[in-house]
Amino acid sequence: MSDPVEALVLDLLQWLGHKPRRYSEVMEAWRTSCPRLPVWEEANSRGFVERQHEPGGEAYVRVSPAGLAYVETHRAAAQALPAQWSKPASLKSGRDA
Repeated sequence: MSDPVEALVLDLLQWLGHKPRRYSEVMEAWRTSCPRLPVWEEANSRGFVERQHEPGGEAYVRVSPAGLAYVETHRAAAQALPAQWSKPASLKSGRDA
């Protein structure tokens, strides 16, 4: 995975894990104004994330079925990265740190 955006999209999906996170938390951590690293925008355009919002409640973001499939197909490549590039175990498994 030589494209930094591809690697960061995978990081975003793994960070989200299997449970919804607050939209505000996701935007604080992943939104960028850098045109070379459009991680959030790329994940959205590929349909890898879904937003849920109930009237009167807070908006949440979760990994879509397409995003889960992407993680599964790219997990082996991500795990083959050198140790200094690996995410902490808590983020790999989708648990909060």
